[in-house]
Amino acid sequence: MVRLWRSALVLGLAYVSLASPLQKRWDDLVEKHSWTEIPKGWTFDSAAPAEHKLDLRIGLKQEKFDELIANLMQVSDPFHERYGQHLSQEEVDALIAPHPDSVRTVGEWLSFHDVNHSDITRPTGAGDWITVRVSVAQAERMLGAKYNVYYHPASSERVVRTIGYSLPRELHSHIDVVAPTTYFGTMRTMRATSFLQPEIQPISDATPPSTCRTTITPSCLRTLYNTINYVPTSTSTNKLGVAGYLDEYANRVDLQTFFSRFRTDAQGSSYTTVLVNGGLDDQTNPGTEANLDIQYTTGISYPTPNTYYSTGGSPPFIPDSNTPTDTNEPYLDWLNFILSQSTIPQVITTSYGDDEQTVPYDYAVSVCNLFAQLGARGTTAFFSSGDAGVGGGSCTTNDGTNRVIFQPNFPASCPYVTTVGGTHGISPETAISFSGGGFSNYFARPSYQQTAVSQYVAGLGTTYSGLYNASSRAYPDLAAQSNGFQVVIGGSVYSVGGTSASSPTVAAIFSLLTDYRLANGKASFGFLNPLLYSGLTTGFNDITSGNNPGCGTNGFTAKTGWDPVTGWGTPDFLKLQALV
Repeated sequence: MVRLWRSALVLGLAYVSLASPLQKRWDDLVEKHSWTEIPKGWTFDSAAPAEHKLDLRIGLKQEKFDELIANLMQVSDPFHERYGQHLSQEEVDALIAPHPDSVRTVGEWLSFHDVNHSDITRPTGAGDWITVRVSVAQAERMLGAKYNVYYHPASSERVVRTIGYSLPRELHSHIDVVAPTTYFGTMRTMRATSFLQPEIQPISDATPPSTCRTTITPSCLRTLYNTINYVPTSTSTNKLGVAGYLDEYANRVDLQTFFSRFRTDAQGSSYTTVLVNGGLDDQTNPGTEANLDIQYTTGISYPTPNTYYSTGGSPPFIPDSNTPTDTNEPYLDWLNFILSQSTIPQVITTSYGDDEQTVPYDYAVSVCNLFAQLGARGTTAFFSSGDAGVGGGSCTTNDGTNRVIFQPNFPASCPYVTTVGGTHGISPETAISFSGGGFSNYFARPSYQQTAVSQYVAGLGTTYSGLYNASSRAYPDLAAQSNGFQVVIGGSVYSVGGTSASSPTVAAIFSLLTDYRLANGKASFGFLNPLLYSGLTTGFNDITSGNNPGCGTNGFTAKTGWDPVTGWGTPDFLKLQALV
């Protein structure tokens, strides 16, 4: 089946001379997406040089995607007979392959615009994504767009983007998204959900539970969440992954220093680095985010094998250079890479995000659907919920109306990932004020969380009416400690906070639970949320105090049961072990 789709793709793109492109109206352009103004934080720099090269990523419509979601929900539903029977790479590819008509029509369009066959590549086995190397001038003709160079003063980043693009009417039923176009975000401009905390004095070790009130080490987390006595046994099959992006490198020497201070039995062990799309492994430049992720995933899950995916990207625009291509599209490179692998880690954590409204809807949906593929393959994807409560800054909309509403985070708002909020303190553990949480403005509420979220919304009554979408995907799903994490960076210990600390913590704990399931002949969790909202709710420490202010409000309040500050609460490994 997969071979047939690949053959169809090759024929559609490489043998378009048999087609009759004049039979179609390639000049009948209809807008796909546009902004009313240049996205906040960016300024116009100059017109993009006509000869500058772009790698256009074209996402074709997936013919049987609804069937993929149906399969995903069945294998993720603990009450379904197919629970745990995850799909193979070939089975997923067969469901997401584009229809031959889409392949042929897109091929005709590319032929009409004189795109060379040698400039077309296919990063996925299913053929649902194709990459086309074109000049700015070609891209502008193809998309009815005007590309410019835009500057981001806060990061000194320059990118080539357009504030609007169109496609021929004929193609709207065949193409989901084209990038880079209107998504201005890059990994350098997106928010890494961690930050240094110089006000918290670093320590050499923390003895649970007394010093864990203000400073967190692996011993604190292993004691607090009851993993301290569990020894993994499925290390030949169970794997844990950390998705890292531009300019963030985990450091092996720092990891050994971390082990010598905080997890002595792990000394001498390490992690594997996999380079994706030109990613690097610069051991002279340790990153706060990368070290935090690696030190705490390994510090909790040792000796489970851990992989750090260092994902690069095409260089940012350089004004005096005509040779680099300009892409810098977050997630697409890594997702296309990981989904092309025959074996994927059973648990993966990521600690980046941005305001949902800054991500074009078509782009957000396409990326979210890629995470659904990960779940279908048997992988649980954890994301930090963000560090701005219900929204940071002015919280005004970017649709020209400048209304003030809560600002959800993406990919935290994607219904196919498991999102982790933040807590602090012990006895009691409470929600931390910066814990990102709220309701998507893009994604409808999934059935698995309908009951729990409806109860919380009903309890709100008219509070914050009009500031959030009461019928949409709500997050976070879980939470964990997020304050005062002791991280070794460049040989010294620093205190680091943020939901970037929460996500790898939960990921490591669920990696241990996956180890336990595998050791007992069961499958990995895969897409966790349907099980989480049905059979696991009693396996968490319910957080019932604290709130996440933002947008000039006190935000939401943590309450008994699920809430949009801490989800179901923090994990208790022993209780979850009994449930899974």
